[in-house]
Formats: sequence, structure tokens, C-alpha cells
Amino acid sequence: MEVIINKVKKSKISSVDFTNLGFCKYYSDHMFIAEYEEGEWKNFKITPFQDLKLSPACATLHYGQTIFEGLKAYKSSKDEILIFRAKKNAERFNKSAQRMCMPELPENIFTNSINELLRVDKNWVPKQDNSSLYIRPLMFAKDPYIGIKPADKYIYLVICGLAGGYYSEPVNVKIEKKFTRAIAGGVGYAKTAANYAAALYPAVKSQSEGYHQLIWTDGKKHEYVEESGTMNLFFVIDGKLLTPPLGDTVLDGVTRDSIISLCKNLNIDLEVRKISVEEIILSIKNGQLTEAFGAGTAATIAPIKMIGYDSKKYKISYGENSISQKILSKLNKIKYGIDKDIFNWVHKIK
Repeated sequence: MEVIINKVKKSKISSVDFTNLGFCKYYSDHMFIAEYEEGEWKNFKITPFQDLKLSPACATLHYGQTIFEGLKAYKSSKDEILIFRAKKNAERFNKSAQRMCMPELPENIFTNSINELLRVDKNWVPKQDNSSLYIRPLMFAKDPYIGIKPADKYIYLVICGLAGGYYSEPVNVKIEKKFTRAIAGGVGYAKTAANYAAALYPAVKSQSEGYHQLIWTDGKKHEYVEESGTMNLFFVIDGKLLTPPLGDTVLDGVTRDSIISLCKNLNIDLEVRKISVEEIILSIKNGQLTEAFGAGTAATIAPIKMIGYDSKKYKISYGENSISQKILSKLNKIKYGIDKDIFNWVHKIK
């Protein structure tokens, strides 16, 4: 595909404090943009990062027809730029597009848009330990139309933000038993804005009680755990790693999928099955639950140090040789090009 490139006159990278990156406090100099009109993707451009001009009647503003992805670029010790699992993200992007009645984006456009943008903004991929460039592909309806129907025109964007640690410490989570993130037949498995907006109110309420995130439970009876905010869930009970199954209420996390693949390689006993709230609480009380952690692109792996339920708080203690740290170490070695990538997850920007 032919991409028109319009570069900034002066980079803003000199204003970045690389010792205090946070998460997406700083955005790179450029963005990729394409348009969908008359049944095809066209007008591929790389422009300076800037505000968009939209009609007040833009369908996305009214009806939320928008999807996005999140993946990361890493700098190897050889100064190579490595992208982790772009193909898996492209597949999920189109799965979300289908559910939200949006046009699919060919995988080559998804991948090449990231490659072209990072060739221009290659200096923005940080060299510091435990840092990366977060990549956010996004598609939304453009039509200036008020009325319920799928849009005819769409915009596809890719922007990038610097990423240090997402959580600065192990997290406290609360098991939610009133509000629901997703129900069967809904859009829970799609990476669409509506899922995150609907989760804000209960999440803010829990944060006022000292929690970082919620553990979402099934929408029928709130008996089984599903996922946690921006992460999929894992528990170690009786030495076995457990994670809830996928379905139309749980996001098919890329990090989750990577962990499941790594378990065989690391000789970790893994079971994918339904996990009840009752089992978790009893396992903590009995000392059978020795670890819990969330997994997602933003945080990679976030150890859980406390679970709240029914006004009680249950602490989880970790040993030095935790399963989560073993998995995190292996994942990072693959992402940064230290260990051989036997799964073909990483591709280099050339």
C-alpha cells in the first residue's frame, strides 16, 4: 500500500522524561490514518499527531460504533524494534469489527500501518528496562448521521504512547456482585469502547474503597469469576494454574493466550475451567490459593495481593519463586529478543 508521509518539523521527544514515563503520558510525533469509503480502505497517510476534525453529528459520538486494540513495541539489546503478536491483535480487531457491524481491516493494512508508523517514529521506542511503546490501533464510524444504522464511512488510526509500568505495586481487587460487565449474547468479547465506559462507575466506586480494579463475575448469578478490568485472571490453587474459559462475555486476551502457550514450555500445570467465587474464598481461607494475578497488554502481569468480598479482605502472600514471576520473566525475554522466539510471536521492524 502507498503511504503519504508528512513529518513534523521538530520532534517533541526532547521534552520526555524517560525516567518517569508512566503510561501514555507522552505520545509520539506522528500517527497513521486511513479512511473507509465506498467499500474500500484508502487515503493512507502518516501525519503529525494532532486533533481530529469531526462533525457534531458524527455517528461514533452518538452510538459508540468504535473498536480498538493495544500492543507494544520493544527495543532489543541490538537496537532492533520488536513488535509482539501483531497478527493475534489483527485477528481480534476484525472479530470486534464484525460484532460491531464495521468493515474488516485486511491484516496486511493493520500490520503495515504499524510498521510504517514505527519506521518514522523509531526513536520513540525506549531503551530503558521494563519500558515499551504502546501502540493503539483504532477504528470508528465517521458518518455525520443521527439515526440507528451501521455507518458507511470509517476512520482507522494508529497512535503510540510511551509506557513504563502500568501498576507500581501488586493490586487490590474486589469481587463485584451487583454490577455486570457483560452478559451472554452481548459484546463482552469485543474490544469496543462501550465495555469500558460501562465499567467506569462501579470501578470508581471500588477505588474509593481502596481497590485498584474489580473482578467481574457472570451476569446471571454472580457466582463465577470472568475477568478483571483491563486484564484476564489467573489463580494458583493446589499448585495448579487456573484461568476462566473464554466465551462471549470474556475478552480473548493476547497475554492470556501467550501464557497458556508458555505453560507447556515451562512445565506449568494449567487448567482452563470455570472458577467459582466460593472456590476462591475457601481456597484462600484453607491456604490452597497461593497466587492470583491479572494478565493484559498494558500491565503484562499484575500480581494480586488482596481480594475483597462481602466487606471482607483476604490477603495473598507470595514466595520468591512465584509462577507469575516465572511466566513474566519468560515473556519479557521473548519480547525483548533475549530468548529464542519458538512461537513466532515477534516481528522486527526493518
